[in-house]
Amino acid sequence: MKKSHDPFKEFPQDEVRSAIRSGIIQAKEHSNTKHIKVGHWRRKATYALSCVAAVFVILLGSSYYSPALANSLSHIPIIGSIFGKSDIVGLQRAQENGLINEIGETQTINGISVTLNEILYDQNNITIGLLIESEKYLEPDYFGSGMDYTINGKLPSNSTGSYGEEKLSSTTRTAIQEINITEEMPEKFELGLILRGENGEKWYFTTPVEKITDIYKIPVYHTQSVDGLNLTVTEISYSETGLSIAYESSEEEVDFDLSRGGYIEFLVVDQDGNEITGRSGGVSGERVKDRIVFKSNKQFDPVGSPVTELTITPYLVIPSSGGGVEIDENGKEKELELKGDSIKSVEFDSFKVNIPQ
Repeated sequence: MKKSHDPFKEFPQDEVRSAIRSGIIQAKEHSNTKHIKVGHWRRKATYALSCVAAVFVILLGSSYYSPALANSLSHIPIIGSIFGKSDIVGLQRAQENGLINEIGETQTINGISVTLNEILYDQNNITIGLLIESEKYLEPDYFGSGMDYTINGKLPSNSTGSYGEEKLSSTTRTAIQEINITEEMPEKFELGLILRGENGEKWYFTTPVEKITDIYKIPVYHTQSVDGLNLTVTEISYSETGLSIAYESSEEEVDFDLSRGGYIEFLVVDQDGNEITGRSGGVSGERVKDRIVFKSNKQFDPVGSPVTELTITPYLVIPSSGGGVEIDENGKEKELELKGDSIKSVEFDSFKVNIPQ
């Protein structure tokens, strides 16, 4: 398990002002809320001082996300080759079609150079490629669970994601971080990033980001209720870089460890029976009175032009191991034990969505 750090910790104002433009600011309005970033099948619960609602996140992380870069990338010659050489079809297509935002900014601290290579912003999904080069050996988890981030200087209230590295040599690696935003996002904004090293280093970046064009949305509003678990698929969106399924779920439950709405996944096949590969999509949840409500945008590989219809089958993936950390309003941490053995599975019905040609 990679080391965790607090992505909603206040940004150090003096350091930020001297290191980057005004895109990252100290998020004072969020200082009364504490979050913790967690790894694969780990949870976080957040209690704000001003209310009794709890917030919960599942990060699917590396189970969907493994950028396998060839050893020949030891000396990456051009911007964009991290995405182009990854095993993620959507990133490959993004580079092939000129959809990525090429940055190429490098910052060096303590002999460690971090280059912000490229960024892709599609359907509420931000993907970031990094090149990391060091004068000496770095531990595998030297950068913990990835970068902290802001949108127009503010911390997004609902976001999840994943971070993965590919070792090219003992001193060189690439990294891909994916950020999934479950709230409404502007078409363009200033993205602020902080990468933290094990010895206290902090690499700051800020850059304008703009959503790609030609994103198509299909309203769905398909609703099912099985054994008290309510599911509504609100929308499907797709582009050259991938397919997204937006859903909401709710259940009469007060224990996040027992709530099933955060474990919903989707099997997607086209009219010929070809499966569309799923690759990521975290879940954010909130306790509302006696119910727990979840929202997510599940990400899939792009669909081809011959696809005219999709059959979507929701199902539960209940983990058999893992855990998490809960932080109360006083900042006290409590280890959470996964209760997968106590979670009752359900079976949803399949439904079809037509893809306009």
